[in-house]
Amino acid sequence: MTGAVPPPVRGTRAHAPASDLRAQLDTLTTEAFRPELAEIDRLGTIEIARTMNGEDARVPTAVAGQLPRIAAAIDATAERMARGGRLIYAGAGTAGRLGVLDASECPPTFNTEPGQVVGVIAGGPSAMVTSVEGAEDSRELAAADLDRLGLVAEDTVVGISASGRTPYAVGAVTHARERGALTIGLSCNAGSALAAAADHGIEIVVGPELLTGSTRLKAGTAQKLVLNMLSTITMIRLGKTYGNLMVDVRASNDKLRARSRRILALATGADDKAIEEALSATGGEVKPAILSILGQVDAPTANRLLAQSHGHLRAALEATGHPGSG
Repeated sequence: MTGAVPPPVRGTRAHAPASDLRAQLDTLTTEAFRPELAEIDRLGTIEIARTMNGEDARVPTAVAGQLPRIAAAIDATAERMARGGRLIYAGAGTAGRLGVLDASECPPTFNTEPGQVVGVIAGGPSAMVTSVEGAEDSRELAAADLDRLGLVAEDTVVGISASGRTPYAVGAVTHARERGALTIGLSCNAGSALAAAADHGIEIVVGPELLTGSTRLKAGTAQKLVLNMLSTITMIRLGKTYGNLMVDVRASNDKLRARSRRILALATGADDKAIEEALSATGGEVKPAILSILGQVDAPTANRLLAQSHGHLRAALEATGHPGSG
């Protein structure tokens, strides 16, 4: 997330007349009114819950229809990140918060370097909990936020907007593309300006919301699912996992320290004594501990082999001749 809260954004762009914006919203699937739900407030709680659950069940199918586009975006992102680029999420409101959430979970889960995965939200850190007036309406603010990060061509910028028209998200993608960065536009309307502005457009059309225009519902769920894929599969491609084990997990609390030991046991079958000795030798790092046990090498050799394999444990194991490396 960006550091200092930017100055007020009033006057940074000419605001469209309310009538023009209303006309735009009238064309968006995510804003459509559903007459059949006009009296939902008269239903019993369990009936509303069933209706909402049924709506949510449609989201995975909508995501499935975009899997080829999602996969292509992930491969392109992983290629850039393998060369030292960053993954940067940019959005406003709920979309921005989802980006910041996904970015903030990468360091403890995958031991990413500080700043390797970043979330920027229109209006700065305070916008995580409080609406910042006018922030989402400024393309210039998005460009300034990215410039503060020192955007380079190896970076990947993901603009996130349920409507696909939010100026901040579109501005972020447009500015990043002009700087030569890889761009991804994630929206929930077909034919969106955001997708058109990006190298990779991903449009998860989940249909009108249970509450008209409340895109924190199905649209938010769809965006969360796609962001899960973008970060998780990219990290798999970068060698941050071994099978389905989080071998780069950062053991920063008691739960994660216990998980580290469990991961080591699942990966190696070693007893508690061997696990503790390996973790002690590697300073608590799981990946070199696994390599030292399975490859029967000391901690310095494990670290050297991992460096040579760019962090890919299977490749490092192959260098030791371990039979399970292939």
